Amino acid sequence: MIRPYQEKDFEIIVKLWFEAMQVATPELIKRMNYEFQGAREYFKNSVIPTNKIWIYELHQKPVGFIGMQADFIDRLYVNPQHHRQGIGQSLLEFAKTLSPNHLWLYTHQSNKMSRAFYEKKQFYC
Repeated sequence: MIRPYQEKDFEIIVKLWFEAMQVATPELIKRMNYEFQGAREYFKNSVIPTNKIWIYELHQKPVGFIGMQADFIDRLYVNPQHHRQGIGQSLLEFAKTLSPNHLWLYTHQSNKMSRAFYEKKQFYC
């Protein structure tokens, strides 16, 4: 089920986001000295105010989310324990219903997991 973000989702979504980044780009996380508290502050002050966020729930627990700014996919993350289960695909399909004529995004070059996912879905990073 995909539903709008609620304030009660904050801790679990930030934790999911931070863990997913650690799996996808561990060298970047280490080199930039990213820490969970900093991730919390960034999410609170930068991600939430600038995005419409939707949560993917599985068994009434958030396991993924997408953050969008009009036709721009700013964030799409899935709990690493739930990778390759169609959750990212479902969130991407949901984004297409919100912006059926055009979607765009970018990923860090070092994020090979995201690049492979989006390129498979006909996005070119």
